[in-house]
Amino acid sequence: MDKLSITDVKLNNKRVLMRVDFNVPMDSEGNITDDSKIKESLASIKYALEHEAKIILCTHIGRPKGGISEPKLKTDKIARRLSELLNYPVKKIDACVGSEVEAAVAEMEEGDIIFLENVRFYKEETANDERFSRELARLADIYVNDAFATAHRAHCSTASVAKYIPISCAGFLMQKEIDYFVKLLENPKRPFLAILGGAKISGKISALLNMIDKVDAFLIGGGMAYTFLKAMGTPVGNSLVELDQIEVAKKTLHEVIDRTIELILPIDHVIGDKYNANANIQIVTRGNIPDEWESMDIGPKTVEMFAGYISRAKTIVWNGPMGVFEFPNFSNGTFEIARRVNDSKGTTVIGGGDSIAAVVQSGFTNNITHISTGGGASLELLEGKDLPGIAFLTDKRH
Repeated sequence: MDKLSITDVKLNNKRVLMRVDFNVPMDSEGNITDDSKIKESLASIKYALEHEAKIILCTHIGRPKGGISEPKLKTDKIARRLSELLNYPVKKIDACVGSEVEAAVAEMEEGDIIFLENVRFYKEETANDERFSRELARLADIYVNDAFATAHRAHCSTASVAKYIPISCAGFLMQKEIDYFVKLLENPKRPFLAILGGAKISGKISALLNMIDKVDAFLIGGGMAYTFLKAMGTPVGNSLVELDQIEVAKKTLHEVIDRTIELILPIDHVIGDKYNANANIQIVTRGNIPDEWESMDIGPKTVEMFAGYISRAKTIVWNGPMGVFEFPNFSNGTFEIARRVNDSKGTTVIGGGDSIAAVVQSGFTNNITHISTGGGASLELLEGKDLPGIAFLTDKRH
């Protein structure tokens, strides 16, 4: 997956359509509450400015139903915030295609920045309409995709538009994500450890199976651990189990046994008598969860066991929390694993919305090698899938 990067392309006096992910959180008034996503793409925008490009920015916000019917999802405030961060003028246009946009682009000079309207105000965007892709493509000489979080979406602005622009390349953020996830999986330093958690085995089994010939060990926590334990015949009380995935879990366990890798499951559990932040709490060993109780977090002995694997690993990929970290009484396992991963001397990569939220909430982020910007996209890369937003970029010629 060796794609052109923004640094491989001559941008001077070229019209550059840059797809960014500025789908920032907003309050009920449409005010930005966290501008992190905007800051993530500043490097690509500044690079294009320094190289005298004519920059046309495009993003989605939220999930509008089509048509400009939700004023708070317009890009006006994002364009203003970007202008403040750059200390540079950004011109907002109230459309993505059509005569108004084409006229504004025709008048652009080197170093100008135009910010288009929310691309999802056009129902054609998510329908991946070819005609709409061609209209977007007419605006530009070069396409830059810096929106990794949407790279798994086969939409017009994230993928298809690249077919109709002569040169398509990755921005700095996109390139960083490609480097860490793709190249890391191709040639990791060993031992290579994968930590998988979250509620359901069905959401992670494809990633696990794709990595089964690449990793040295899996650490399994979260709700998905209990489907595996149930498949082994271990009592799990009222813990979350996907009954329709029991056979899949059994087959996976046999796949692991047939190889020289380990799949490590919790040996003790922090359990509650109901799914509630104020539930009564016990710590029990594997196989001793009472029928009416459910596991809400990995136990202290499991934390120490997992920590041993983490301390020896040279490469760690983590996707999914170890328990219901949203409840303070059941956050210790996830936060302790975050601390141990943060202390690791190896390469550490974290993907998945819940795991990212948990690690940020834990405060143990200063030594993490890479925290992904895309939950769904990073998981699909771990599954071995080709992402449309990457696949359509121009290949490097060697």
